[in-house]
Amino acid sequence: MNRKRRIEAAVFRGLMLASLVLITGSLAALLWSVVSRGIRALSWSMVSQIPGGGFYLGKGGGILNAILGSVYISLGSVVLGLGISIPVVLYLNAYQTKRTWLAGGVRMTFDVLFGIPSIVYGAFGFTIMVALGLRTSLLAGIVTVTLMIIPILARAMDEVVRLAPPELSDATYSLGATRWETAKVLLKQSRAGVLTAVLLAFGRAIGDAATVLFTAGYTDSLPGSLREPAATLPLAIFFQLSSPLQAVQDRAYAAAVILTIIVLAISLGSKYVKQRL
Repeated sequence: MNRKRRIEAAVFRGLMLASLVLITGSLAALLWSVVSRGIRALSWSMVSQIPGGGFYLGKGGGILNAILGSVYISLGSVVLGLGISIPVVLYLNAYQTKRTWLAGGVRMTFDVLFGIPSIVYGAFGFTIMVALGLRTSLLAGIVTVTLMIIPILARAMDEVVRLAPPELSDATYSLGATRWETAKVLLKQSRAGVLTAVLLAFGRAIGDAATVLFTAGYTDSLPGSLREPAATLPLAIFFQLSSPLQAVQDRAYAAAVILTIIVLAISLGSKYVKQRL
């Protein structure tokens, strides 16, 4: 290796190490700032009780309503999003195998939708609610979040299915399989990537506040039906952090710790399941 190449290698190795230190340091600083303040207010009663009277004035209660509300909305939106995304992905990869204008247009549409800010989805969901005469509710939150995560699910699954070897499709066709049967084989072959897409979408859904700000509403109670408003963890953090009381602000950081733990558990669970598949 000549001197010029050694210098280039050293420069790029230094840049990579600097980037690694920057990213790792940023993550450590973020976790420390949240955990150091939230750990003081974190308790069993906070995760097992709904807000009591005067909760936002520093009195008793917890955020069970926000934890369950976030899980309800995220699970509902992921299930609904899968029901819409999977048929589209299978159609693109089993019926539009060549580079057609339809396949290209659909993928470009998902790419555009992927980059739209979540607050725009929230405003769009609010417009639909007003047009249909609906009130803020768990159902409205699920529908709006579903619109936001469909591009995530569809594009992630599409890229994974496209990575399947072409010989796999040729082998199924040579055995007399139909396009639908071939699509099921492709989906089964890509199940680990599909699971990753699902968990990415779930993590985005449970951590986003803008999409549910106008549609899901907020309540101190647990939702009894899809037509009732539902609290979420991001909005619980937002409302508590805007309080002038130190005790309530600490609860906001504790809620952020709970949200971080949920997302971390999802990530670790996905790695475990992927290794088993």
